[in-house]
Amino acid sequence: MTDYQALARKWRPKDFTGLVGQEHVVRALINSMEQNRLHHAYLFTGTRGVGKTTVARILAKALNCKLGITAQPCGRCEACLSIDQGSFADLIELDAASNTQVDAMRELLDSAQYAPVAARYKIYLIDEVHMLSRSAFNAMLKTLEEPPEHVKFILATTDPQKIPITVLSRCLQFNLKQIPSSLIVTRLSEILSAEDIVADPAALKLLAKAARGSLRDALSLLDQAIAFSNAVIDEKNIRAMLGTLDQGYLFALLEALAEQNGKAMFTIADQLEAAGVVFDQVLQDLAALLHRLATAQIVPQILDKEQLEDNRLLNLSKRFTPEDIQLFYQIVLHGRADLDQAPDEYSGFTMTLMRMLAFMPHTQQYTHEARTDTSVRITQETVSELPMDSGKQGKSAVCDAPNEAWLALVGQLKLSGMTRMLAQYSEAKYFSESKIELCVAEMHKHLLEKSYQDKLKFQLEAHFGKSVEMTFSLGCVTGVTSAVLQDQDRLAKQAQAVKAIESDLYVQELVEQFDAKLNISSIKPIN
Repeated sequence: MTDYQALARKWRPKDFTGLVGQEHVVRALINSMEQNRLHHAYLFTGTRGVGKTTVARILAKALNCKLGITAQPCGRCEACLSIDQGSFADLIELDAASNTQVDAMRELLDSAQYAPVAARYKIYLIDEVHMLSRSAFNAMLKTLEEPPEHVKFILATTDPQKIPITVLSRCLQFNLKQIPSSLIVTRLSEILSAEDIVADPAALKLLAKAARGSLRDALSLLDQAIAFSNAVIDEKNIRAMLGTLDQGYLFALLEALAEQNGKAMFTIADQLEAAGVVFDQVLQDLAALLHRLATAQIVPQILDKEQLEDNRLLNLSKRFTPEDIQLFYQIVLHGRADLDQAPDEYSGFTMTLMRMLAFMPHTQQYTHEARTDTSVRITQETVSELPMDSGKQGKSAVCDAPNEAWLALVGQLKLSGMTRMLAQYSEAKYFSESKIELCVAEMHKHLLEKSYQDKLKFQLEAHFGKSVEMTFSLGCVTGVTSAVLQDQDRLAKQAQAVKAIESDLYVQELVEQFDAKLNISSIKPIN
């Protein structure tokens, strides 16, 4: 029996054409060789598993192939075969993570003065070069800048920020990007076809997503999947192996949210806790689903065929407005950020669900009206223009939409401190020029101190120029208060600010070229 070889090693590219997702690097290297513009030091940067060491070894073959310096090494000569097998005498590989000291670097550089044993160039490949000590970097500076004609340096790192600028300035730098999931899926399909193994496309998408841009990680996961599922690679087996959340839970959560069924949402949360899932991952997947819903609403033409045929996705997208989806997306992102500060993950997760419920409009009509009515200035004259029924209150007309009138009025009163909070957390059950009945939720009963009520009454009488009868009660409220509307407006503005930053071409270029990540919490809308 022959020893099994891991897929990541077996299917490592042997030439530039086999590299996946790094066309910008390949094109630059090929052009430099075709034009005979060879640099003495190359630096390849990027996250794990994107091909840094692989590119370095292909470059070593291209420089030492018996065909000459070529972008298409033959793969059959002694140099090519030895480099593939890791036994080429003139390719000196150093793992900087385990050889950080200056003595190892000096010993390495002392041998640079000697000519290659059997090759055109002696190549020094230093992996994870950022791990070298400062004295080791200093020792290599002179040789790195002016090496002998027969020496080439190839450096690789996952953290170029830790490399001294004096070293960076002496290298030709290439940034390898994370590989898109679609390319990973295509590559996995090709490999499985060659291995004569059938796989479910949905399962491959899960593996590609779990790999997070690393083809090596994807191949390692594929090895694990073949063993786990006994070569039956379907979505069910892969979800079980990865511990990935069933999307059905997420759809059920949003469907319960659309129905404002908090009890059902908590039941699902309890089921997730019993299943032992990581709630941070649940929120991440929920944000991804909200992104898909937003896409289905705003730019459905970019969805793939499978998503366009997902009836559950399309039906759910019709139950929320685009503004609701943007708001929920921001709530979920903030929920993830706050998860570490919550008493426990379950509490943090369920608080995020309750926040979504709290900001969920009771009707789509209210969502529109709330946005328009809050900008109306209520005066003695305009109150009379609201829908009134004069038969209900004798001389004083009664508003048929009491809470809408109250919401518009709150913004016009000169209130501060706890009195302002009392007004903002109250809902009007009855509204006329001479009598207002307000209701406060049980959780805000501490606002009902008599001094706060008296101050609020004084401001109302000053506003209307007449005596106003005010009564307060504790009870069930709809959640449509001035405070809730302000929070909705703030979160909507925050969502717009984040979207504006994310869509900025310069920001997108930074994210793509340097694998940068936006600090969402630092983005603030301009008032």
